[in-house]
Amino acid sequence: MSDGIAISVDSVSQVFRTRRQSLHALDDIELEVRDGEFVTLVGRSGCGKSTLLRIIAGLLPASAGKVRVHGARVDAPRRDVSLMFQRAALLPWRSVIDNVLLPVEILKLDARVHRARAEELLALAGLEGFEGRKPYELSGGMQQRVALCRALVHDPSVLLMDEPFAALDALTREELSLELQRIWGEHRKTIVFVTHSIQEATLLADRIVVMSPRPGRIARILEVNAPRPRSLGLTARAEELDRISAELHELLFARELQAT
Repeated sequence: MSDGIAISVDSVSQVFRTRRQSLHALDDIELEVRDGEFVTLVGRSGCGKSTLLRIIAGLLPASAGKVRVHGARVDAPRRDVSLMFQRAALLPWRSVIDNVLLPVEILKLDARVHRARAEELLALAGLEGFEGRKPYELSGGMQQRVALCRALVHDPSVLLMDEPFAALDALTREELSLELQRIWGEHRKTIVFVTHSIQEATLLADRIVVMSPRPGRIARILEVNAPRPRSLGLTARAEELDRISAELHELLFARELQAT
């Protein structure tokens, strides 16, 4: 039984070894993510955020410790866990809807049922009418919307997102952050989202996990209690979001955290 816990990370450490040296990437990570929770991971480059995400996804075995998803130990990729990367990585010869349906083909699911779901997701993401287009006909932001639909089409319970908007311009990035917030509100997946952006972390998260520089440890976990929907504009929620952003800024640039 998972007791409402979607992801459990238990004493996970990661050391990458070569013949000449060892790199201690993660040290004794303890984290639980609840069903339907949106958690962001923030920290300086090289602190192990993406490494932790890949361990949770079953793409990388931990050097020590274990990860469980819905109570089952993770030792390989799972059908109910989807991973979205910084680049959309769409297949250029396939149409938008055929790119979205790729996981359905790989997992050998019912194509007819999932095609209807793909069309629904594309409409939800503002891409209705683009089903037959090729990736080169889309902007970068539209390509990432397609990648998000692809990640959701087989209805995974957990979505892992590794800086999915980092390569986009600031306005598109903010637009997609708001779009993701809206889609999450409708489908309520468990999401772990890696970002370098303090604004993005604050806008999206229920909890923000702040990681120290290498070896990555959990330095602090911040609760974001501002009600949704949230925006970066002048709203009743702005004061709380500004407070969390300021606290994050202080943590990420604190000398104590740098020396951890």
